[in-house]
Amino acid sequence: MDKNKILIVGTVALDSVKTPFGERKGILGGSASFASTAASFFAKPHIVSIIGEDFPQEHLDFLDSCGIDLAGIEKKGKTFRWEGYYEFDMNEAKTLKTELNSLMDFSIDLPENYKDIGYVFVGNIDPSLQQEVIKSVRKPKLIVMDTMNFWITSKKKELLETIKQVNILLINDGEARMLFETTSLLKAANAALALGPSAVIIKKGEHGALLYTKDRHFSAPGYPLEEVRDPTGCGDTFGGAFIGYLAKTGDLSEKNLRKAIVYGSVMASYNAEDFSLDRLRTLTQKEIDSRYAKMKEIREF
Repeated sequence: MDKNKILIVGTVALDSVKTPFGERKGILGGSASFASTAASFFAKPHIVSIIGEDFPQEHLDFLDSCGIDLAGIEKKGKTFRWEGYYEFDMNEAKTLKTELNSLMDFSIDLPENYKDIGYVFVGNIDPSLQQEVIKSVRKPKLIVMDTMNFWITSKKKELLETIKQVNILLINDGEARMLFETTSLLKAANAALALGPSAVIIKKGEHGALLYTKDRHFSAPGYPLEEVRDPTGCGDTFGGAFIGYLAKTGDLSEKNLRKAIVYGSVMASYNAEDFSLDRLRTLTQKEIDSRYAKMKEIREF
């Protein structure tokens, strides 16, 4: 089992986004795109997703240039598209239009060599598909899952079943409160841990992230940015960097989970600085290490 490989299952999409800082149409988006690009700074991602015949080759070329294995991407029909906007509260996207298109035909069919990958990230897709991924991998060392409010309201039972089968649940604060019907994030985290995961990470947007394990609690800060141009995909970027760092180090201790969360926050902060994946296209390891060091300073007292 190669610890430097990661399996990432999610969407590869075309987004149209408007924020107070500009507007872009038909740009690269989707949970798997953001997660795999972030993860590629630490390990080698392998994507499982579906795109349409209309998907621009330049976006595939970019993902390929990041060292991402694209053999698990199926091409059929029209590409999944999302259109939305942000007002000055950049923590919440408002959806204008969603076209599922080929995503309606998305089924899990892992290439044979993907089934032995030890580190698995299942993005916020249908919980039934997430369970198919989990069944398809042979000896996973770590399974991290993400979700979203749409699945909490439409497939809550299946979602709770999926959470029982993973090691780490990644969820934002509003979703945690909604899923476990409580205003207390601690109660929500404990309810999630009771289902089976060894850790729960609650994302709080610009305010960082919280890590809960059975008897420990860690609060990671958000990096203070003067300007957030487009926060789309920051949660997926966080998740990809998080599992990427764990795959790189092969260390699943609580102490190393903390470091992985900080790397996730660093990568998400860079992602927010520009539209789509444009900031990650130019990001260097030196910049990542510099911001990681600054994040450590923020938490010292």
